[in-house]
Amino acid sequence: MERQTVSSSNVAAVGYDAMTQTLEVEFHGGRVYQYYGVPKQIVDEMMQAPSVGKFFNLYIREGYAYSRVS
Repeated sequence: MERQTVSSSNVAAVGYDAMTQTLEVEFHGGRVYQYYGVPKQIVDEMMQAPSVGKFFNLYIREGYAYSRVS
């Protein structure tokens, strides 16, 4: 999945597959997680938020099933 670099103190890059509603988040330090069943609207809101990291922590981190991929 192709990721887009974001400006955040916590998140390095974000990728999204709309067909499977899978959000992929790469953190500074190299950890990568995939979050499942994330609607495109939520991803769009996160990408437009003043703080990607805060939005992620509030609305995604504990709200969706996930797995670590690297």
